[in-house]
Amino acid sequence: MKFLRNNGLSITFLFLFLFALAGQFFTGFADHNKEREEEGQPALTAGQYIHSGHFIQATFENWESEFLQMALYVLLTIWLRQKGSSESKKCDGPEEVDREPSPDRKGAPWPVRRGGLILKIYKHSLSIALFLLFILSFVMHFYGSWKDENEHLALKNIPAESVSQYITDARFWFESFQNWQSEFLSVLTIVVLSIFLRQKGSPQSKPVDASNDETGE
Repeated sequence: MKFLRNNGLSITFLFLFLFALAGQFFTGFADHNKEREEEGQPALTAGQYIHSGHFIQATFENWESEFLQMALYVLLTIWLRQKGSSESKKCDGPEEVDREPSPDRKGAPWPVRRGGLILKIYKHSLSIALFLLFILSFVMHFYGSWKDENEHLALKNIPAESVSQYITDARFWFESFQNWQSEFLSVLTIVVLSIFLRQKGSPQSKPVDASNDETGE
């Protein structure tokens, strides 16, 4: 029970993620086979569908935008401020997160105790990891979208597009931009709404009795 209490947030979101991914798979599987049957093509098995461009594109298209949003948010909040928002550092004065790490601090992670290059990398490891996940998702989204496009072209007896041709295709960039804009809007929304609105008990909100001008917690 202690483990569940201490890790309840990550466990809950893990199960929500798996539930949503399964829902996406089965509904996408049914929708794609419906489309194939309408075109006079045989239905795919579940094993074939998981390797299809349709599933790969749909999955990584969304992951790509999420990791881009988080990576930019982590970096931009280092330098940029929003007065009154719980999502921003205070407009004036030093913050705890800005101080240099000390190897003498109790429970300091081993890269801090090790120092040197390992520590330099560790100080930026969160943004590095998020950008690497974004790049991986971007590549997989491109691959899935390219594969799905060529699967559709093959059904119409049209020659397949090369990678260099498809990288400039409007469809691929439309898929990316339609997701990026929604992620940027969601960040803008929480940054601005947290200035004026409250949620008691949430670390994403200021205290209920805090002034609208108060920034951070």
